[in-house]
Amino acid sequence: MADILSLVFRTFTSPAGLKKQLPVRPPPPAAGSSLLLGDPDLSRSMLLLAAVTAASELGMRVVFFTQTQIQSLPVSLQRCVPNLSPESLKKIKFSYPRTLEELLLQVASLHESTNTCPTPPSLIIVDRLEGFLCGAGGSNHSGSHPAQLSCAAHLSALLCDTAAFLTQVLEQRGSNSGPCRFIVSFLSEVDTGQGSKDPSGTDPLLDVLDRYFQVRCTLDRDRGYGAAAAGVQEAWHVYLSGRGITQASFTKGCEEKLAVAQEWQLFIYPDGLMEFNLV
Repeated sequence: MADILSLVFRTFTSPAGLKKQLPVRPPPPAAGSSLLLGDPDLSRSMLLLAAVTAASELGMRVVFFTQTQIQSLPVSLQRCVPNLSPESLKKIKFSYPRTLEELLLQVASLHESTNTCPTPPSLIIVDRLEGFLCGAGGSNHSGSHPAQLSCAAHLSALLCDTAAFLTQVLEQRGSNSGPCRFIVSFLSEVDTGQGSKDPSGTDPLLDVLDRYFQVRCTLDRDRGYGAAAAGVQEAWHVYLSGRGITQASFTKGCEEKLAVAQEWQLFIYPDGLMEFNLV
């Protein structure tokens, strides 16, 4: 489910919103996988916010895979979490595989790391999946290429298997930070305007990924007058969808319903502060 992302949204709501009414609590104990779709820069900021929230609020160990070196935390993250402790950052391990093959090897090696690591990771993050898939079957992101479809399925299946294995290890060791979840960001061809050749307007790669991910989290920029009038630099709609949302919607109680809310609004202010509001 989108439990980690939902926790992020609830943690960083506006002062007049849910933050005053509801305490920040750990997400429900259900394994989950989320696919974050949309603007790559904002997606990275949200992935980093998810990593920091999981490490600082829940004490989770996080593995963050990305091709691009992270020299410093984004301004938005520094504004949202100004008092982030070094101990929390130590719980996040950044890895920089250059190719899809290296990413597959590093994800697979998480099985072996349980022999030496007292606490396995509870959250696996992959930033900008499309960058890893570019080298599969061609130099461009072309989701119709069979090799890319196969590689996307291979990596997704490996993530599912790894998360299930680490969940079992966490349970055996009596850890209260399990189960293991994973979040992957992806820029679809439809969002880049390269998917126009397909009459249906869909990305074949996205169809493959949807088989493995329980929840889609879609970022859609709001360019309307209302956003400009609100005095914000950027406004975004954040939509949650997928079978994970459907399954969770049967839960009862106010907090559970809020945790699986299907639409949020994100405001990014000129100073970099990010705020979420339930729609």
